[in-house]
Amino acid sequence: MRSFNPSFVIESIPNLLAWLPITLLVLAATAVIGTVLGAILARSGLSRLSLLRTVSALIIGAVRCTPPIVMLFLIYYGLPIIVRSTTGMDINTWHKALFVIAALAILFSANMAEIMRAAYTSIDRGQREAAVSVGLSENQAFARIVLPQATAAALPNFTTALVNLAKDGSLAYTIGLVDMMGQGNLIIARNHGAYGLEIYTALAIIYWLFTIVLEKVLLHWEKRLRAGSRPLIAEGGSQL
Repeated sequence: MRSFNPSFVIESIPNLLAWLPITLLVLAATAVIGTVLGAILARSGLSRLSLLRTVSALIIGAVRCTPPIVMLFLIYYGLPIIVRSTTGMDINTWHKALFVIAALAILFSANMAEIMRAAYTSIDRGQREAAVSVGLSENQAFARIVLPQATAAALPNFTTALVNLAKDGSLAYTIGLVDMMGQGNLIIARNHGAYGLEIYTALAIIYWLFTIVLEKVLLHWEKRLRAGSRPLIAEGGSQL
């Protein structure tokens, strides 16, 4: 049996890092699209209309119960069939990253909807009412009072969701997307199955370091938001 080769781990890291931009691009696009979709679901879940709340809850529940790899296969194999049958378009030639982004954005949106809803409801409604009472409009009160505090409250859970998203993104290789994980599997294949442990060790190190940096950046952002979003004091002692 071949022994573990630590030097191959070190040699593989630069080769794997060359594909980091693809991984980061997928992560960033998924996070942005998923956050927008999550905001729509959260807004629907807080609506006064029971139909919107019900639809939002059903979508979130269904998506959160779907494993990432199942969602990825549903989008990759199912979406082209749906599009062809409805529009006649053939999207099988689209870049595989688009299917990965679509699948993961749907999954991320369900988590973001719950995170946003919880963060919004955690803010004392009296602050918004006090802001309106001193002359701010509803939109101004939301943008200046509620949104900064809700964002700070949501960031810890957002960090966790983003880290999980980065790990889920490693499944992209299952449909043939060459990112860091895909490149790692190609290296293993070129060596006829050898150096698998070394490659996965190198990938684990990269993901570990990336997660640490991501958490530090978001923690710094959270501290700045909390420092800048303390309730203001209006005339008469009311908190805004």
